[in-house]
Amino acid sequence: MKNETSSVAAIPGSAHAGSKGGSGLPDATAAPGGTPKPADSHTVSKDTRRRVITASFIGNFVEWFDYAVYGYLAGIISTVFFPASDRQTALLATFGVFAVSFFVRPLGGFIWGHIGDRLGRKQALSLSIVLMSVATFCIALIPGYNTIGVMAPVLLLLVRVVQGFSAAGEYAGASAFLVEYAPANRRGLYAAVVPASTAAGLLLGSLLAALLSSVLSADQLGEWGWRLPFLLAAPMGLIGRYIRTKLEDTPAFREMAAKDTAVKAPAFAMFKTYRKQLIIATGAVLLNAVGFYVILSYMPTYLSEELHFGAAESFLATTIALLSYIGFIFLTGIASDRFGRKRMLITASVLFVVLTVPAFMLLDTGNFLVIVLVQILLGAMLTLNDGTLPSFLAELFPTRVRYSGFAVSFNLSNALFGGTAPFMATLLIGLTHNQLAPGWYLVAASVISLIAVLFAVETSKKPLQQD
Repeated sequence: MKNETSSVAAIPGSAHAGSKGGSGLPDATAAPGGTPKPADSHTVSKDTRRRVITASFIGNFVEWFDYAVYGYLAGIISTVFFPASDRQTALLATFGVFAVSFFVRPLGGFIWGHIGDRLGRKQALSLSIVLMSVATFCIALIPGYNTIGVMAPVLLLLVRVVQGFSAAGEYAGASAFLVEYAPANRRGLYAAVVPASTAAGLLLGSLLAALLSSVLSADQLGEWGWRLPFLLAAPMGLIGRYIRTKLEDTPAFREMAAKDTAVKAPAFAMFKTYRKQLIIATGAVLLNAVGFYVILSYMPTYLSEELHFGAAESFLATTIALLSYIGFIFLTGIASDRFGRKRMLITASVLFVVLTVPAFMLLDTGNFLVIVLVQILLGAMLTLNDGTLPSFLAELFPTRVRYSGFAVSFNLSNALFGGTAPFMATLLIGLTHNQLAPGWYLVAASVISLIAVLFAVETSKKPLQQD
């Protein structure tokens, strides 16, 4: 298939730019004739792997802190950027902006996938973190509705679209980066760093929201306090980018580049050859898409707006649940390496089908301890999916379309169902007058994911696909 391939341009820090690059990777071994052979994942030093894990964690943490703060402060943002005549309408508008920013993510998935599969994983990840940080910082600078009228939500929407475009390349790229560096028998554990860092970003956002809600008055919070977390984006983004630029690209990508087998149009090759994997991946992501944003992002708003729980208590409950979630994620990564990706994903879907609605019924008790325990339970169930999904998706596709296949499937499902989850939850409650509506929505997502995973093959015990 030589007609589908072309030479990959020399990439700073890649195999084309020399084998050392200051990354700590071992020198490539010399093949006959003196041609350098890129190091594979088995020859990567432990120190390099530690730095890869650190860079992936910090970079993903920064991106998802930036992205998630909006969800935690949605109630306040709705009063700043939209007319306050109807509280639920303003909240729906805020979540509508949240959802619209997701619609650009499939486009972002194609573009970041193309960059990642053609020019390198590192190149795509270094660019995406800059875009996210700049866009998030700009949110803090936008005047409110009372100052500039309808231009306030318009500017908010534009900045959120840039955020959505940036986020489209982050999760997939970081997962592919870690899987391609990981030892073959620990790919699940390594890839679990991605959802763990995502949750850590959410955790910091939740802690800041809880702190601001506790120490500032409602007027102070609405006037200027909500802007503070967004201002953190610029310095955090610069740190994340600096760390990422100090690493070489993955052994798998450098080997592909050296063999000159990178495809000119990864997305075209993906749709032509890997349609079945793409459909399975998109369906498998559905539980993650809805569950992540309902349980870890929308929940504080649900507790305070729908169940009339105190704002500070709502954030505190979510913070405790996030701490437990991070611990469970790594256990799930280990378990998926031992028991297989498919078994873990099926178990997650079945548990959500059976337990979600009863769990939401318990939230209505108003008891703080019960609410915390329910959120820990839901978070633990979600980790069975979230902790397995990054390695599962990366293993479904070969190196030449891995970034594209992961990014397109992940972002398409998130655009259609993840970003709309807070909006749909609020809308369904309004239409049905049933506070259990978000739970039933999550059950439906779990059923679809279960069907998709049943058609998948086990990937954990096989070598990564190269071609």
